[in-house]
Amino acid sequence: MKKTWWKESVIYQIYPRSFMDSNADGIGDIKGITSRLDYLKYLGIDVIWLSPVYQSPNDDNGYDISDYQAIMDEFGTMEDFDEMLKEAHNRNIRIVMDLVVNHTSDEHRWFIESRKSKENEYRDYYIWREGKAPNTPPNNWGACFGGSAWEYDKQTDMYYLHLFSKKQPDLNWDNPKVRNEVFDMMNWWCEKGIDGFRMDVISMISKTKEMPDGEVHDLYGDCSPYCVHGPNVHKYLQEMNEKVLSKYDIMTVGETAGVTTEQAKLYAGENRNELNMVFQFEHVEGDGKYGKWTDEKLPLTTLKKIMSRWQTELYGQAWNSLFWDNHDQPRAVSRFGNDTPKYREISAKMLATCLHMMQGTPYIYQGEELGMTNYPFQSMDEFRDIESVNACQEWCIDGPVSQEAFWPCLVFKSRDNARTPMQWDETANAGFTTGKPWIAVNPNYTEINAKMQTADPNSVFHYYKKLIKLRKQYPVIVYGEYELLLKDSEELFVYTRYFDGQKLLVVCNFADQEVSFEMPEEFTNGECLISNADIENYQAVDLVKPYEAFVILKK
Repeated sequence: MKKTWWKESVIYQIYPRSFMDSNADGIGDIKGITSRLDYLKYLGIDVIWLSPVYQSPNDDNGYDISDYQAIMDEFGTMEDFDEMLKEAHNRNIRIVMDLVVNHTSDEHRWFIESRKSKENEYRDYYIWREGKAPNTPPNNWGACFGGSAWEYDKQTDMYYLHLFSKKQPDLNWDNPKVRNEVFDMMNWWCEKGIDGFRMDVISMISKTKEMPDGEVHDLYGDCSPYCVHGPNVHKYLQEMNEKVLSKYDIMTVGETAGVTTEQAKLYAGENRNELNMVFQFEHVEGDGKYGKWTDEKLPLTTLKKIMSRWQTELYGQAWNSLFWDNHDQPRAVSRFGNDTPKYREISAKMLATCLHMMQGTPYIYQGEELGMTNYPFQSMDEFRDIESVNACQEWCIDGPVSQEAFWPCLVFKSRDNARTPMQWDETANAGFTTGKPWIAVNPNYTEINAKMQTADPNSVFHYYKKLIKLRKQYPVIVYGEYELLLKDSEELFVYTRYFDGQKLLVVCNFADQEVSFEMPEEFTNGECLISNADIENYQAVDLVKPYEAFVILKK
């Protein structure tokens, strides 16, 4: 197995709007990020994945880009970006940019031109179709943010495709001019000195020529058979690799919703010349009560089955990305752990142990290292996320579900849970801003914040710091082979890792009760590398406490 820096790295995702505000306008910015680089250096991370900072009208918080080579005014200037990049590199922290090239903003100059006329030279930069009939879209496809995936444009009496918001028209990757524009832009950023790309919905860039009605799930037709893992996606990624990625020492990770392990080997296979790794979402996507919306937790046996399959089936063939949450998911400790005051800290540490001891590159989402929790939403006017607002409209106001039934699901799964401001200290607005924050601060910031935790050696923060340090010390954590034990247990997630003569046992209790456990004989004389409980003699453990986790190195 080839060793590389990105396999051995720990990555920290920053959502700039909510990380740190430097100018009191209530919106996080690039200077704010620069001011907190020492905090990240102290944590021990190697790479920052930066959610989009490009020029954008912000219909989808920066994932609708109007200029790929300019910085959003709210976030600062290109000079601010260059300074942040330099200061990060001075601390041996790499910067990975978010690349959003399945779609642009409808305010991008390409689309402004494209919609002017059918003869415009930019017309074929996007996907246009005639309606089926008057006032009828080309097909029944639904968009990911609700409603039809087609928007009528009266200027040319045609519809354009948008798999997300109507302000995010999909690019036509079958047009070589589009691909070359994208590759030129990527080379421009690489020449600037960035260290890689996280590629937004990259598995959706290739669509089938035929666009029939999709099978109706919930309210609209399913477009995924025609828009995800399309006919030319690997051809276009190999072209991207040839013209951009192979020229630089960078890391790439593709967001590939719905990907199987076999497909992941195509996107990120060791010798495929495409991407380094992919994000798969099987463990965070399961079917909800209403589309994606649910207030139920995944059974542990299901979670273990999913995560173990990715560990074993990719081993030696492609590289895993490890994550519990990100800007599109609710907070990990609220979703997979227990965010009550009694169990929040210990369950946050348990989740960290379970993930960071697996094979692959771990991603920490801002605030996860503090055990930040979901926000206690009380009313719709507290939401800022377009997906959440649209979902309530579609399922409740226009749809078949009562708001009373839908509300717990919205509160549990909303992306806004991840987007509340970073909790820096106990001062007003958690030290995020001295202005009015763009979205409410979680009221628990007086108990959960970075200032308190960096000063407390037993905090969730210092536990993450120790996990990161262990990863640098023991190659078995990065490269070791994985084997699941106790696969039928609904409480314990137990697995081993083996590499080059080193063997680890990882034990994590996902339940709020004690669970009996028999230590495998080969680990009875082992060394405890890390634990979230105060136990001196792990050789004698026969009960695992609620949310306890420990890692034993075989002697």
